Amino acid sequence: MYKLLVAALALSLCAACNTVKNAATLPFEAAAASPEHEWLRQLVGEWRVTSEASMGADQPPMKIESTESVRAIGALWVLSEGSARMDGQPFTSLLTLGYDPAQGCFVGTWVDTLQTHLWSYRGTLDRERNTLTLEARGPGFDDPAQSALYRDVIEVVDRDHKRLTSSVQGPDGGWTEFLRAESTRVK
Repeated sequence: MYKLLVAALALSLCAACNTVKNAATLPFEAAAASPEHEWLRQLVGEWRVTSEASMGADQPPMKIESTESVRAIGALWVLSEGSARMDGQPFTSLLTLGYDPAQGCFVGTWVDTLQTHLWSYRGTLDRERNTLTLEARGPGFDDPAQSALYRDVIEVVDRDHKRLTSSVQGPDGGWTEFLRAESTRVK
């Protein structure tokens, strides 16, 4: 009796799965990858990163060694996970990047283990297709209650090297670089 019950249950599950599989159609057409999406795919890989961050005018820069693992999410997105130790503490970051044809710009997000702010990026690619400039609003360095505009620039130097610079816009409209990172492809 037990074997008959298990067999009936297995047949029911197979029939249900087959019905769902055959009936599953999307209520919309899946997005096609654009040249901008293809540009993002060159970021996919394992990277070794050497960074230098400005900690303030009266302090020496902080040197940071880290790794970055970038993978594709289908043909439309990339997901980057960064890992480092800062002041002896583990640091993890997640960056998503894609391109939204409806907005006509690159879009993305950033979260990390040191802050509660969800950064939302909008960006553009330069004419030579080497440099992606992303901008986001977030808490100001001097006063976290005030919003500031930040700029991250990802430059693809060649297949195995990329550079990131991060800057904040001051009240005078000028930009101050506070981070520079050089990345080398490991694989």
